[in-house]
Amino acid sequence: MAKITFMGAGSAVFSRKVLSDCLCCDALKDSEFALYDIDPKRLGEVEAIIDATNAAHGNCATVRTYLGVENRKDALRGADFVINAIQVGGYDPCTITDFEIPKKYGLRQTIADTLGIGGIMRALRTIPVLEDFTRDMAEVCPNALLLNYTNPMAILSGYLQRYTPIRSVGLCHSVQVCTEKLMTALGMEDKLEGRKELIAGINHMGWLLEIMDKNGADLYPEIRRRALDKLENDRECKDLVRYDYIRRFGYYCTESSEHNAEYNAFYLKAAHPELVDRYNIPLDEYPRRCVNHIQRWEGECQQMIAEAGQPRERSREYASRIIESIVTNTPYEIGGNVVNTGHLIANLPEDACVEVPCLVNGQGIHPCRVGRLPVQCAAMNMTNINVQLLTIEAAVTRKKEHIYQAAMLDPHTASELDIDTIVKMVDDLIEAHGSWLPAFH
Repeated sequence: MAKITFMGAGSAVFSRKVLSDCLCCDALKDSEFALYDIDPKRLGEVEAIIDATNAAHGNCATVRTYLGVENRKDALRGADFVINAIQVGGYDPCTITDFEIPKKYGLRQTIADTLGIGGIMRALRTIPVLEDFTRDMAEVCPNALLLNYTNPMAILSGYLQRYTPIRSVGLCHSVQVCTEKLMTALGMEDKLEGRKELIAGINHMGWLLEIMDKNGADLYPEIRRRALDKLENDRECKDLVRYDYIRRFGYYCTESSEHNAEYNAFYLKAAHPELVDRYNIPLDEYPRRCVNHIQRWEGECQQMIAEAGQPRERSREYASRIIESIVTNTPYEIGGNVVNTGHLIANLPEDACVEVPCLVNGQGIHPCRVGRLPVQCAAMNMTNINVQLLTIEAAVTRKKEHIYQAAMLDPHTASELDIDTIVKMVDDLIEAHGSWLPAFH
């Protein structure tokens, strides 16, 4: 029987999906689930949802809840697998701060959880918490595998793998659905079955490098043709930034257009507001999602409890499949976020956190060497990696100058603001975060 600890279990929709996936699996349905959170209300709600789901599966699993920092070690004690899905600072106040202060300086964002000044701030308030988690894990479950789902993925996974003794891998939702969404949107769904593909790069900017149909025919020429047609003729399309990536750089990117609009210097420009409409870029998208979720939550919670007994298919999330693969020693392939040790991607730095195919089996996670990316794709990745590495450096050294440098080198921030303004904005953000960033006060 495996012990699976869920850190940030109050992330109810996601925790329910992952733990329900485990209950759908014969090898995992009798596991012990330890649900940890610091919010008593959300933890109680999740417990009710998981208890109802467990009852529908014959109460095979053991479900225990752990509230607050004082019970964190007990939640982790003896764990075989730890799933991390925390959000430090939540929507209010921290996400609001991440958006509103940059907005005062004319810097607009869409999601702000991966890169940009919002991603930098999110990383800086999250890494100290992960430091505490992994210190506890080293004491009470040193051999556990940490599955990190929290953003900013590359920064946090890079930190965990370079600066803690805990085995870990970063997992994103985007890789496993990347080609399916692309091919469906372009009317090429008939080519999905039996396809072969290669995806590699960094989190949220992985590249669909190769895609062939079941007969080995290259699908990219037709993909490029249809993507250009979308760019020129479908003004209602919501994925125009990624189609523009195909036009400008030759390859499709794993993460959505609303994310990628703020990972570069091209699309969000105060001097060119028309680009927002031209590429259908949803400014302030993440706060809007947060508010909508908060408003809907009570109804959603009751609905999930009511539907707990209904049959459901196992989702495509990696977590349960990784755990099953390790427990049963059954090979499984994932797209994982790992440090580029040994130059898995030859033309990216070894300290970078890269997203590459990984084989999973009873011995753990085994990253695969990809070789060189197309030079333009590697160059795009590097503009993001620079920011990621400097943010990790700031978190580890507690030196404020590295925060300034990360912000200065962020492509979107640097394209909009001068250096002195960037420094002032960073200072304002640090001040506004207060106790959420104690190391920098």
